[in-house]
Amino acid sequence: MSDHGTWREPAAPWTAEEVGVSPGVAVLVASVAALGGLLFGYDTAVINGAVGAIDDRFNASSLALGLTVSAALIGSAVGALLAGRLADRYGRLHTMRVAAALFLVSAVGSGLAWSLLTLAVFRVVGGVAVGIASVIAPAYIAEISPARIRGRLGSLQQLAIVSGIFLALLVDYAIAAAAGGSMADFALGLEAWRWMFLAMTVPAVVYGVLSLTIPESPRHLVAKGRIEEARAVLRRLLGEAGLDHKIAQIRETLTLERPPSMRDLHGPALGLLPIVWVGIGLSVFQQFVGINVIFYYSSVLWQAVGFSEGNALLITVITSVVNILTTLVAIALIDRLGRRPLLLIGSAGMAVTLGILSFVFANAPLNAQGLPELAGAAGPIALLAANVFVFAFGMSWGPVVWVLLGETFPNRIRAAALSVAAAAQWIANWVVSTTFPSLKDAGLGLAYGIYTAAAVLSFFFVLKFVRETKGRELEEMGR
Repeated sequence: MSDHGTWREPAAPWTAEEVGVSPGVAVLVASVAALGGLLFGYDTAVINGAVGAIDDRFNASSLALGLTVSAALIGSAVGALLAGRLADRYGRLHTMRVAAALFLVSAVGSGLAWSLLTLAVFRVVGGVAVGIASVIAPAYIAEISPARIRGRLGSLQQLAIVSGIFLALLVDYAIAAAAGGSMADFALGLEAWRWMFLAMTVPAVVYGVLSLTIPESPRHLVAKGRIEEARAVLRRLLGEAGLDHKIAQIRETLTLERPPSMRDLHGPALGLLPIVWVGIGLSVFQQFVGINVIFYYSSVLWQAVGFSEGNALLITVITSVVNILTTLVAIALIDRLGRRPLLLIGSAGMAVTLGILSFVFANAPLNAQGLPELAGAAGPIALLAANVFVFAFGMSWGPVVWVLLGETFPNRIRAAALSVAAAAQWIANWVVSTTFPSLKDAGLGLAYGIYTAAAVLSFFFVLKFVRETKGRELEEMGR
């Protein structure tokens, strides 16, 4: 605004702050899109409270149990690879609705599964939905967000994920407590663990319905030649000023002569563009630090070192609350401190706390089952270290990676590159989740030692390869 109180045309690119438009519309739209993250978190974490009952109900071996727990992750990799093509061809909103329908099918099928194999199949279906949501939400949020607040809006995805994890663990705890155990009958002749899965039908329906209330991504509309629709969406998000210039910017970066494809990712660095490898590296390190061991296996882990099932589930709920609170810290800081500083701080914190966990478990005496017993101060130290580890992850690698994946790629390759990076993340998650039961048998000190090494390497990866994107327009990313 000029000294005389009248609007002057701002220098492009425009942001909501510069044209005086409230970011409230963008916040609401991004919040609906992030509901996919809530289902993502619920679907991946709900197995935590059910895994012991599943083991007993189907008499599963360690390998079979690990494969069943991680079956969703194979589906997630497939869903992530499909999501980019679906989003570019049919639009971001149609892709969200496909994910909502798959979440619903997975919830019902997993809750009524009659064998370990059928449970694994429906977990794969849910995994496909998770993979789609992991790509479409950050891409869509990045594409509808003003640059000034894009980091905070992108962090809504991680806030939704950790809220979904908390909801799943809270539901697990509440149902198990009400039924008297995860194996006990709860309602309609079904065991408690089955209702843990069935409860996901509610957010799945809500996600599908609310996806009908938000606009298509303006960048997708421009790519499809639907300029007037894109103009209307941008007007709602950014105001009237500078719309023609903004659309021209988008058209220039999309290069509409041919549709986007996976071929656009090909480059000189082992067959891919270097920026795609950076996205893959961020995804892999986010998982190799072992964060999902906390959320998939923590109830079994804490029971193994002496806690009751009820207390183990309660500890896991508390840990998920820590995760939510630290994500709020990240949302407050990400557009102020920037992406790289938060990643570096998080890597250092994770390395220290994982190292403590490795030391505690490696030096604890073993019980008759060959598992460490955390006697004396060892138990509180391990609990504190685990929660500080979650804090370090939750204020850095949890939300920041999703923000970077949504904004770091040029417009033309965003959906395809995000698909590849997200697929790599789910494959890495599958590796960690599948190997943990065997690593636990070999020694928890060894398992956490491996995760410590990954945290140390992630620090140097960020120093070397990750660039800062704070405050930059998406149209600048390809330059």
